[in-house]
Amino acid sequence: MSEIVISTKNLGKLYRLGEVGTGTVSHDLNRWLARLRGKEDPFAKVGEVNDRTKKGNSEYVWALREVNFDIRQGEAVGIIGRNGAGKSTLLKVLSKVTAPTTGRIKVKGRIASLLEVGTGFHPELTGRENIYLNGAILGMTKREITRKFDEIVDFAGVDRYIDTPVKRYSSGMYVRLAFAVAAYLESEILIVDEVLAVGDAEFQKKCLGKMGDVTHKEGRTILFVSHNMASIKNLCSSAILMNNGGIETEGDTSIVIDQYLSEGNEVERYIQWTEEERPAAPELEVHSIKVLDHRGRMDSILTTDEDIRVEINYRLKEPLRNLRVGINFFTTDGLEIISTSDFNFQDASRLRKPGLYKSVCIVPKHLLNLGTLIAKVDFDIPKTKAILMDIPVSFTVSELAFNQLGITATNRPAGVVHPYMKWEIHCEQEVLNEP
Repeated sequence: MSEIVISTKNLGKLYRLGEVGTGTVSHDLNRWLARLRGKEDPFAKVGEVNDRTKKGNSEYVWALREVNFDIRQGEAVGIIGRNGAGKSTLLKVLSKVTAPTTGRIKVKGRIASLLEVGTGFHPELTGRENIYLNGAILGMTKREITRKFDEIVDFAGVDRYIDTPVKRYSSGMYVRLAFAVAAYLESEILIVDEVLAVGDAEFQKKCLGKMGDVTHKEGRTILFVSHNMASIKNLCSSAILMNNGGIETEGDTSIVIDQYLSEGNEVERYIQWTEEERPAAPELEVHSIKVLDHRGRMDSILTTDEDIRVEINYRLKEPLRNLRVGINFFTTDGLEIISTSDFNFQDASRLRKPGLYKSVCIVPKHLLNLGTLIAKVDFDIPKTKAILMDIPVSFTVSELAFNQLGITATNRPAGVVHPYMKWEIHCEQEVLNEP
């Protein structure tokens, strides 16, 4: 197993809102004396969790609080979370841009970081001079930097402007050169914030490809913050979900992303509306949508080796011909994977009279992979009229069945669907070992 290159223990960062320092000399002196005596910062006790959605009572806020994790050499780790969760603060502390208030960090190897547009660049220096400056800061010799110089300029695509002061670069050119410097100069750890969003789509794809090479071929470690879940999934084998300055969960990238995205979807596995709240149209009203196990139980775990039932209960207010009740299944990041309906094309002229109805969709076992899915229910008359659309309910397929096969979140099959397919194995010719 590879060695640990980044380790944090009880890491915390405390800020005072609207002020640099504590606001008074006496407060600063109290904090300094506490550190000198090896005691806790007296203002850390009154600090509040960094929840930006609520108005707090304290002037002190924990941007990071009790952050603990270990990252091994060669890992690509995605750090995700909503705005204000503490992601950028964590990277700044790891990059030694700012010092932690509590806890400790152990880093083995040189760190190259790309946190903001122009990080580490002197605006008055040319692109060429900034490349050599950044290499010198990393402890590289002029000869080592020269050996990498052409690759950096070629990747950044700024050859024509390499001897122009970088203050005249566009934000896109700034990021191109900054990323190329961070990726090609010899550092063991690469830290990249959301700054890549400034570049165009082609350059973002190029950067992700380079970061993949950095971790898979060169064995370097990457910490990558992004709100682009597809990029996180493609690059990172594991992820950390941050919330209010702390770590909410960490582990396999797909599992962590599913949890993060499902938090923003205010849907449940079982929804039964009151009479006043029911989704309704002149033709019908919806009473409930339930996602059940194969026995019709609501409180049991859904597993991949059993059928899953989606029951839709509704009332028709008037006769309807050619009514279709459909379900579209989506991943939590919006990818549509399966669609189905109760519409029978062999009996397209059927009439449904007013009354209470139940349409049941049975999702066959060994079809879905692990993770959270969203089922959106539609009512329409094909090619004629949309009645009620996109009524959501969510459900999660658990690991339980996979665990019996020794498959866990870290080595689960790829993809959203994982159907059972018949395989045949034939020995075409048996070859006996020579004595």
